Amino acid sequence: MRGGRCLFPLLLLALLPGLCHGREPAPGAVTCGSVLKLLNTRHSVRLHSHEVKYGSGSGQQSVTGVEASDDANSYWRIRGKSDSSCQRGTPVKCGQAIRLTHVNTGKNLHTHHFPSPLSNNQEVSAFGDDGEGDDLDFWIVQCSGTFWEREDAVRFKHVGTEVFLSITGEQYGHPIRGQREVHGMPAANHHNYWKAMEGVFIKPSLDPAKHDEL
Repeated sequence: MRGGRCLFPLLLLALLPGLCHGREPAPGAVTCGSVLKLLNTRHSVRLHSHEVKYGSGSGQQSVTGVEASDDANSYWRIRGKSDSSCQRGTPVKCGQAIRLTHVNTGKNLHTHHFPSPLSNNQEVSAFGDDGEGDDLDFWIVQCSGTFWEREDAVRFKHVGTEVFLSITGEQYGHPIRGQREVHGMPAANHHNYWKAMEGVFIKPSLDPAKHDEL
């Protein structure tokens, strides 16, 4: 290896991809700094928030699921527990703790020991200011490989309370009629799988300025 580049024959590289440690990660990895929408694969709704507060429980900003794919309030930014732990363009590892920051309001996906309004599971809210909240904003990405890949259905397990980010289909009435309740559930099941959808994905590259707009 010379100058950070592998000099193995191409055939050998194809057979033994792990030998070249200087190669860039797979282009399908979800990376820190990316902005995306998350689809619940069981109920086909996207994780959403807005400036509507819960009328019970914590009274914090509500988090829901919406069917529309073009709603601007469904974008979330991938961040680490600290900015230094998840630098822009770094692939998110399976088992890594992240924050999901709602782009339009600057609040973090959050949960705590309040009952959710409809299902009486654990309330999920959006909390904080300008991307800064507290220790209850951290979620572990659960996936099967080394990195969180865009095509994977993954789970998000809350660090503080150990619930999984879930939807079971309950629908709100006025003022957010038809939107689904998002909550935390203690068990891993088919209600808590999520997939990366539309967004701006920072390429997993040595040049973090590169990105894909999808």
